[in-house]
Amino acid sequence: MWEGLRLQVFWLCLGLAVWNTAVAVSRGPQERGPQERGHRRHLSPYRHRERRKEGQVLHRSKRGWVWNQFFVIEEYTGPDPVLVGRLHSDVDTGDGNIKYILSGEGAGTIFVIDDKTGNIHATKTLDREEQAEYTLTAQAVARDTNKPLEPPSEFIVKVQDINDNPPVFLQGPYYARVAEMSNVGTSVIQVTASDADDPTYGNSARLVYSILQGQPYFSVEPHTGIIRTALPNMDREAKQEYDVVIQAKDMGGHMGGLSGTAQVKITLTDVNDNPPKFAQGVYAMSIAEDRVPGEEVGRLKARDPDQGENGLVDYAVLEGDGMSVFEISKDSESQEAVIKLKKPVDFETKRSYTLKVEAVNPHVDSRFLSWGPYKDTTVVKISVEDADEPPVFIAPNYSFEVEENAPWGTLVGRVHAKDTDIANNPIRYLIPRYTDLEEFFTISPEEGTIKTTRPLDRETQAWHNISVSATEIGGHHQDAKVRVNIKVKDVNDNAPEFATQDEVLMCENVTPGKAIKTVSAVDKDEMSPRQHFHFSLAPKAVSNHNFSLKDNRDSTATIVVIRKGFSRMIQDVYALPIEINDNGVPPLSSTNTLLIRVCSCDSKDTILSCNVEPYILPAGLSTGALIAILACIVILLAIVVLFVALRRQKKEPLIVFEEEDIRENIITYDDEGGGEEDTEAFDIATLQNPDGINGFLPRKDIKPDLQFPLRPGLRPVANSVDVDEFIKTRISDADNDPTAPPYDSIQVYGYEGRGSVAGSLSSLESVTTDSDLDYDYLQSWGPRFKKLAELYGTKDPAEDNS
Repeated sequence: MWEGLRLQVFWLCLGLAVWNTAVAVSRGPQERGPQERGHRRHLSPYRHRERRKEGQVLHRSKRGWVWNQFFVIEEYTGPDPVLVGRLHSDVDTGDGNIKYILSGEGAGTIFVIDDKTGNIHATKTLDREEQAEYTLTAQAVARDTNKPLEPPSEFIVKVQDINDNPPVFLQGPYYARVAEMSNVGTSVIQVTASDADDPTYGNSARLVYSILQGQPYFSVEPHTGIIRTALPNMDREAKQEYDVVIQAKDMGGHMGGLSGTAQVKITLTDVNDNPPKFAQGVYAMSIAEDRVPGEEVGRLKARDPDQGENGLVDYAVLEGDGMSVFEISKDSESQEAVIKLKKPVDFETKRSYTLKVEAVNPHVDSRFLSWGPYKDTTVVKISVEDADEPPVFIAPNYSFEVEENAPWGTLVGRVHAKDTDIANNPIRYLIPRYTDLEEFFTISPEEGTIKTTRPLDRETQAWHNISVSATEIGGHHQDAKVRVNIKVKDVNDNAPEFATQDEVLMCENVTPGKAIKTVSAVDKDEMSPRQHFHFSLAPKAVSNHNFSLKDNRDSTATIVVIRKGFSRMIQDVYALPIEINDNGVPPLSSTNTLLIRVCSCDSKDTILSCNVEPYILPAGLSTGALIAILACIVILLAIVVLFVALRRQKKEPLIVFEEEDIRENIITYDDEGGGEEDTEAFDIATLQNPDGINGFLPRKDIKPDLQFPLRPGLRPVANSVDVDEFIKTRISDADNDPTAPPYDSIQVYGYEGRGSVAGSLSSLESVTTDSDLDYDYLQSWGPRFKKLAELYGTKDPAEDNS
């Protein structure tokens, strides 16, 4: 890069020199002052003269200077500040009285001026891409008075460009798509680079594009950056993505120019240029004969390398003997052809089927129709496998009849099933118990004959619906079931009886010849259309003089009164036996009793009462009054009973006396022990006083008469100082005393004792100061009695003196 930069500087300097020479030559000698004839020729001011007419010279008003543009090369890295130019005024005589002043953009920082000579230098390296030109103002003033000698004048310093910026692709990396099989020269994408150098000066910003990677598939136009296809029939299925590298080089692509690159990822998009293709010419499948319609037989797939809708495949069955037995569909996700069973198949009937399946593209690109048909065919052979099928009954269901009350073992009917497999195994029959819980029937396992196990009753159950199971002997224990409906035929085994058992109510003043009731009958047996009932009075009631019976010959009869003068006081209920006959085979009859109750009625034959009680009531007392009287009596009796009960409760004592021993399971002890629970957990005999066994029970509240002597050598001493030994001795005596109460773990003294030799230790009687008791001995009883000794003992005389 630096070689190119030095070369650019060289050519720039050479061009400036030629240009300045041309300017100097174009001006006459009279126009060049003495300061400009040397190396300052392009910096000195000049006066303009204008020719208005030929031969006539016009002079403008005098101006001190007129400035041209100055130039400075960017990125100059010399050791000294670069000289931009020199300012000079005509009024400057060279004696140093004129002072040059520079102001404007960068004055004093980037550009500095020698106020005596007017030389302008650039103190910093300039970058045209940051700022291409600077506007400055020059002025000449008197050094001593700072009075302007020339009016201010502006001039421009332009930064001369060099090739110091490489081309840059601002939008990379690029992604492009182009259809496969595109023609050569198809535009893919245009890439554009930018160069920060000056496009109006030289070739620094003149870019040329070239392809570094991606040949021979793609090419790029040098001046536009348009990428085009370079090979025909590029196949996406062979290669889908290409990585292309494009270079942009300035200086018109010549040597020494700077360059930049961009990555372009080009993807070939799919077109429908491939037909579907089956991997095999023949596919073999199988299905068991016990499969049900709708189950899947198998799958096959035609491969299409295209993508999206270009790769979609539809399937159809063109021909074959299995077109009516099998159907084909498509799995939209996997694009597979799914063959399913349409009708049941039977191995024993037909063992194989053939289908011709076609795969076709639903979307075809017309540009590629000449490449061939976009479909393919294959043959599918489906074999039927033998399965151990359950037996098949000859009939879908069976219906039989059997008479009720038929004896045990009566034949009901026979079912028959056969094995449809080639083996033709024998069949075993069975009645599942859940269909015949009470086991009314039995079946022969080998022959399938059904018989009764006991007489049947039609009136209890008229129909029996059972199932029969048939299983192959030696098979896979598959069974078939059939429904068997057994009807129990009726036999006339039930006598007729009254349809209802209601009483007949009749008035006392009924008139003879009046019909008081029409009776009918029912029969639990089936009634044929011609069957009817016959009614007649029982033989024992034929001679009665109260009622008669008329058979209506329509299975009903009418009861008629034949006398008058009925009285409830004499007889309130009459029983009329009636015989009912049916005309069944064999005919049956029964005697039923009709109860007729006599009631009191008013003049309009409206029944008032059918009871006898109203006749024994006093005259004028109604039933409602009787009920009210009875209710009052019951309430009074209840109050009396309640009062007596309360009086008895008050007389009962609140405390149960000891004489009334009403306790049930309370155990009383004559000594204090553990209570009732101790009798269960311990032997109560261990708590008994041994003296009590012999009949001697000492009192607990008085001093015992029997006193045991103290241990030999132990006598109570009034002034003994060994109190611990004294207490231990007393405890040992109590433990060995057979008359002491039998407590478990706590020693209780039954009496206070003989008294202490020290007397009472209570402070109730020692409050006075004139007590003559001496408690000095407490000081010798040890540390346990130290506090008592200090309270009641005599103070040490030495302590009083102190």
